[in-house]
Amino acid sequence: MLQLLLLLLLSSTSQQVSGYKKANACVCQLNSTMWLFPAQKFKYVLEEVHTCEESLNNLQEEVRTHPYAEKLHKHVNKMQTIDTVNMKTVKEKLRYLKNKLETCKSIPKDFRGMCVCLITNISDPITAKVSPFGKSCVSGSWGKQAQKESDGQKNSYWVQPLLSSHIWGNTVRLYQTYEDLMASTNHRDFTFASSYSHPNAIEGPSAVLYGKALYYNCYRSADVCRYDLETNEVKRVTLPGTGVGFNNKFPYCYYDCQLNSDIDVEADETGLWALYATIGNHGNLVISRLVWDSEVKSLNVTQTWETRLFKKATSNAFMVCGVMYATRYVNEYREEVFYAFDTATGKEDNSLAIPLEKVAKAVASLSYNPTNKQIYMYNDGYLLAYQVYF
Repeated sequence: MLQLLLLLLLSSTSQQVSGYKKANACVCQLNSTMWLFPAQKFKYVLEEVHTCEESLNNLQEEVRTHPYAEKLHKHVNKMQTIDTVNMKTVKEKLRYLKNKLETCKSIPKDFRGMCVCLITNISDPITAKVSPFGKSCVSGSWGKQAQKESDGQKNSYWVQPLLSSHIWGNTVRLYQTYEDLMASTNHRDFTFASSYSHPNAIEGPSAVLYGKALYYNCYRSADVCRYDLETNEVKRVTLPGTGVGFNNKFPYCYYDCQLNSDIDVEADETGLWALYATIGNHGNLVISRLVWDSEVKSLNVTQTWETRLFKKATSNAFMVCGVMYATRYVNEYREEVFYAFDTATGKEDNSLAIPLEKVAKAVASLSYNPTNKQIYMYNDGYLLAYQVYF
């Protein structure tokens, strides 16, 4: 290539020069500079040649290394995939071991109570009534006294309406008997907060009456409140977990979400529970066991289990004999119990398909009562009750 360039540089075309006759001779003037060697031009061309050779060498090197780079890239991607799968497996094993540890902490041998197996069926509604606060009160919760050994309130029924934007409330209404509830007579209203935005006000359809107290999610917090019906005192406990969802971060959902249903307080044969989701558990449902210490007057969380069920993929949930059941939306007049998580074993079952009939679209709350084995639903302003079969 260099020789060719030199030939091109040194080659010249013939030129005709005019002359004149002088003393029988032809005389002409020549410019000898045209035959001088073009040093500057040669230097420039030489630099260009070196640059081209260097670029050519680099290109050849890239061509040779491309297959190796491609192979290395595929190998790295494979390693990344394997590491991700292994990490997920490790996390799942850690979650399982953690749940087993929680199960072994303080659960008595008869933890499963009177339940001998999973729920097999749920009846059609055996009670159907419009909320005493009117059909326009579409969100809230209701039920029967959930503690069997309760003094004085054994057969009482209660209704807790969310009167502010269908999200917040500060009162609960008690009826001494089922007949009083159905007739909407002989009731007593308890006010546990001075306003809907008071720290002790209720947020979301989460309440349950257990013993002498109402348990619920405290206003805009990750706390569960306990309102004592006799002393009017409110005690609270903060739920454990990284990034506990509240204020509509992890509500129950179907096509739409039930506003601010982040923290769900439930009761069963074994006691009190809180169902919620956390960022640390990727928005999946978390189950915490609640215990009221009457001696020191404090509400405590004793155990916590993490599930793999995404909370926003469920329309509601409830507890029966230490087993959490979750529902999903089927259509405007039917829900379906499709998932169960047993805190006694840490095992789950997502093959259930138990129908749950309703009269309207949205399910604000769903709670089981261990005293009569019935489920209570607050359904778009309707109060519905069902019988549970095992």
